[in-house]
Amino acid sequence: MAFDPGLVEMIRSDLADLSGLDEKHMFGGLCFMLNGHMLCGVHKNGGMFRVGKSRQDAALAIEGVSELAFTGRKMGGMVDATDDAMSDDARRADLIALAIENVRSLPPR
Repeated sequence: MAFDPGLVEMIRSDLADLSGLDEKHMFGGLCFMLNGHMLCGVHKNGGMFRVGKSRQDAALAIEGVSELAFTGRKMGGMVDATDDAMSDDARRADLIALAIENVRSLPPR
């Protein structure tokens, strides 16, 4: 498995009360989709969150968060979180809140 199943279970637990949630294998990890839009995911070295460009600075201010660049190219509106940031309940909750706010602002699929 290319990602930590413990992190997956933490995210599943964090998102348990959301309706419209689905899981999809992508980017060598597991992504969580909300109403058809990528919300967040877990990969080999931590996690990623789709916070949107307008929330990216707030996300980057969280310790252990950086711009997402899987192929060396930055993906605007996406941030990467270290294992340490993912394991911290408060930091993970802040990132999830930013990602949910972003995805809920998108048009329905």
